[in-house]
Amino acid sequence: MSLKTAPRKYLWVWFLWLGLFYAAWLLLMQIDGNWQAAKEHWPMALAMALGSYAAGSTPMGGGTVGFPVLVLLFDMPATLGRDFSFAVQSIGMVSAAIFILCRRQPLAWSMLKGSVVGALIGTPIGILFFAPLIPELWIKVTFAVLWGSFGVLHLYRIGEISGHIGMTEFDEHWDHRVGFILGLAASVLAVSVTGVGIDMVLYAALVLLCRADLKIAIPTSVVIMGLTSFYGVIIKSVTHSWQPGVYENWLAAAPIVALGAPLGVFIVERIGRKPILLVVAALCVGQFIWTCFAEQEALGLLGIALAMGALLLCLWVFELLRLWGNRLVSAAQQKHAAKMQAGAPGSVRSNNAHGPASNPLGSD
Repeated sequence: MSLKTAPRKYLWVWFLWLGLFYAAWLLLMQIDGNWQAAKEHWPMALAMALGSYAAGSTPMGGGTVGFPVLVLLFDMPATLGRDFSFAVQSIGMVSAAIFILCRRQPLAWSMLKGSVVGALIGTPIGILFFAPLIPELWIKVTFAVLWGSFGVLHLYRIGEISGHIGMTEFDEHWDHRVGFILGLAASVLAVSVTGVGIDMVLYAALVLLCRADLKIAIPTSVVIMGLTSFYGVIIKSVTHSWQPGVYENWLAAAPIVALGAPLGVFIVERIGRKPILLVVAALCVGQFIWTCFAEQEALGLLGIALAMGALLLCLWVFELLRLWGNRLVSAAQQKHAAKMQAGAPGSVRSNNAHGPASNPLGSD
């Protein structure tokens, strides 16, 4: 009997990326005025020290902290918060994604591949055609609702979500189709408007539908958000649609998040994800309440009622996913038991660290 060994890691690739990034950042800082601009925006660097850690250790992009800091705390336009989310995550989340891939952490590859294809189609459609239709106020409310519902879900389902082991795979093509639909919808309706969201949507599908372990679901969400953010940066650069102020805030925050997000990936494996998720969930609920309070005059009673209704609608969708997941897992287990009784190997697997989901540099 052969002993299984840990997959080979390629951390030198991540260190190479860091070297190239910091060299490029230092070159940019030599341009007249950039050092001063970075110094003037030091509060964003401080905020993203926490934000980037949360980005690597939870299914939340760094923009999930950057957006409310700019929009709620500094009273900047919501469009600036959205564009900054793209910019800062294209460094922090990409750095964390490279770190995850180099360490060969387990990922839900079939659903991830489908969501990447969906994001490739949906992100430009959303940025160019859908996002311009959304008023500033409702960009704030959309962000608050998405992450407020995420927070409430975890406050009352954290025990169940954190208790999953491995991951139930139903069918590779089914996973791919579900990932594609979620990636397409989330990139058009959420990412293009707020700069974040596809990570939360894919994460919710993995933990509620597939009963995925947090050690699989969170790294998968980090990778999809990193790729989508980088793609969004390309689209906004080609279309010259950046909001004023994004670059200066990026100069201050980029060197922090390049290390902060991977640090979150590394540390969370040693202290556990449940405490961090609970803290982040409370913050998500807090920012929803803050948004409704700060914008109560603009929203009015009807607007606040709509925001509350939208949050409840999101929770209802989460519960539908969970119930659907219960039926799928039950049917899969019955099918597997029937095949085992017939002497045939089951086609539905519960992955662990040695299963198919543990090969992030290979194919399914």
